[in-house]
Amino acid sequence: MSSQPAPARSYLYVPGDRPDRFSKAAGSGADAVVLDLEDGVGPAGKDAAHAAVTDHVRTPGVQWWVRLDPARLDDGVRAAVQPGTTGVFVPSAEPELLARVDEVLTVVEDERGLRPLAVIGLLETAYGVAEVRAVAAAPRVHRLGIGEADLAAELGMQPDPDHRELWAIRSDVVVASAVARVAAPVGPVQTDVTDLEALASSTARLVRQGFAARTLIHPRQVPVVHEALAPSPAEVADAEAVVAAFEAAERDGSGVALDPRGKLVDLAVVRSARAVLARVARDHS
Repeated sequence: MSSQPAPARSYLYVPGDRPDRFSKAAGSGADAVVLDLEDGVGPAGKDAAHAAVTDHVRTPGVQWWVRLDPARLDDGVRAAVQPGTTGVFVPSAEPELLARVDEVLTVVEDERGLRPLAVIGLLETAYGVAEVRAVAAAPRVHRLGIGEADLAAELGMQPDPDHRELWAIRSDVVVASAVARVAAPVGPVQTDVTDLEALASSTARLVRQGFAARTLIHPRQVPVVHEALAPSPAEVADAEAVVAAFEAAERDGSGVALDPRGKLVDLAVVRSARAVLARVARDHS
């Protein structure tokens, strides 16, 4: 079983055949860098990408992930299983593929005497979505992500700018994550790197829908996503007041707590408030 890393807020993709960008990505402020062996690399660059990812020294201070190419799974795993790698992204995640990834990872980790890597499963196929609970419960899965462009194409959807047609699927991913007790899921990329206002608003929407991180394709997106993921000062103040009222009621034995607006505070409200404060602690850790 993998040792699970701290859930990151931002996962910045870098093409695996561009080692000149690896250090820049690590210095971008992103919590995690994802060395991409799949979509970010053309067919002619695959061998170079696998070699560059194999040779790259994973510097501390940021999580290092590798996005595998299912068409070259064994090569990708051998490139990924290196000292300092946090885990692997598995695109088109389905139960059978994740079982195979676990098998190959175990062989290579045992050969090299390295710790087990975590897995982020990206839901990009109709079958993966249909089996989302099995995907979430698969070996090593740390959290789920969603590749909405690939998924929409497979489903024949033409999403509007807000991707409303995929909101039901987003909910399924959030529920499956909670059932499996894995970290809250990772939202999809925004390919327009110039529209930072849209990035902020769509990230805030993802938070309301139960997501807690996002994949990115450009360093300029990092601070926007971090700010959008962070609770507002008003949310923090409300959460602190709720927790204080609940703890005061526990101390005096009254059993009844009211927030500053006079609303009853029950355990579900307290749990939500503590989750907000946990986000603040994470953002400042």
